[in-house]
Amino acid sequence: MSLVNEKIHKQDTRKKYCRFKKNGIQYIDYKDGNFLLKFVNEQGKVLPRRLTGTSLKFQRRVAQAVARARHLAILPYVTDSLK
Repeated sequence: MSLVNEKIHKQDTRKKYCRFKKNGIQYIDYKDGNFLLKFVNEQGKVLPRRLTGTSLKFQRRVAQAVARARHLAILPYVTDSLK
């Protein structure tokens, strides 16, 4: 078996897109805890852009909205099992 002519099978990955740009969302509501949970993992940390596909502009807005929601006790700072 030689590896010279064999193709390496890569997983089919979808192109990531910013859901805010695609849906035309301009304002991220910090009072909507269920929506913000999509951008937070089980430990309560904000998911990075490379996982969510969010653009830089909206990733900053998401992080700010999560911080505001935590301050108002809509989202917890730290948790054992959030989802």
